[in-house]
Amino acid sequence: MRLLKNLASLRQWRSQQQRTVALVPTMGNLHEGHLSLVKKAQQQADVVVVSIFVNPMQFGANEDLDSYPRTLQADCQALEQLGVDAVFTPQVDDMYPRGLEAQTRIEVPGISDILCGASRPGHFVGVATIVCKLFNMVQPQVAVFGEKDFQQLQVIRLMTQDLSLPVDIIGVPTAREPSGLAMSSRNGYLSEAQKQQAASIYRTLQQLAQKLQQGSPQDAQRWAVEELSRTGFEVDYVEIRNADSLQPATAADAKWVALVAAKLGSTRLIDNLVIANDHA
Repeated sequence: MRLLKNLASLRQWRSQQQRTVALVPTMGNLHEGHLSLVKKAQQQADVVVVSIFVNPMQFGANEDLDSYPRTLQADCQALEQLGVDAVFTPQVDDMYPRGLEAQTRIEVPGISDILCGASRPGHFVGVATIVCKLFNMVQPQVAVFGEKDFQQLQVIRLMTQDLSLPVDIIGVPTAREPSGLAMSSRNGYLSEAQKQQAASIYRTLQQLAQKLQQGSPQDAQRWAVEELSRTGFEVDYVEIRNADSLQPATAADAKWVALVAAKLGSTRLIDNLVIANDHA
């Protein structure tokens, strides 16, 4: 496995690759969910590159950039065991040589300032910008992302389409703990008791899906907010949206996605569930 620490070494390595390349962009602190993305990438291409970069542009002023867990040595060991071909670990100066404030930015309008984008202004500009830069640097034919970050995946799909980038975007279903808790690097902030409590987010989504078939999206959303609040969460939002456009749900939609963002203590957790509309 090659460890590529800067753009020059990446470009030299990339110029030698004659077969198809898949990219798995990460911020490190890898868990089984990330490794499932790597395994999917290995099915989709001959060569797999994993990037590890904690992207400052997608963190807000009072978010956890400084405390975000960085476990590069353990990450590389796990990736080497899986047979990953290369790991790209650039520094901030590699990615933003003119500094963050002077950096050209990419915004996907209409989808970047709703849901998590409303709570985290500028977050998806940071995501779209770094992913576009990684696509230009690595030049993959395929890129693999998790569906846990459902809005992020849709932002990246639209950006790739709008900018005519020759990259096939693959989404992989959310990896979960046996309790149902969606795997996330931020789960490391939770105590064992909080992890058990956090698992109720997914159970609430499953119950919401049943209620949605019997009543209106608004009633189902209200019930879920009340249920999560009652069990100790500080709810940012529960929303039922069209699963393709993320526009508000209508009875004509073939499938919906229920999305949740809620804080448990100081830790912000997200999850989602795609739901078929049985009456469409």
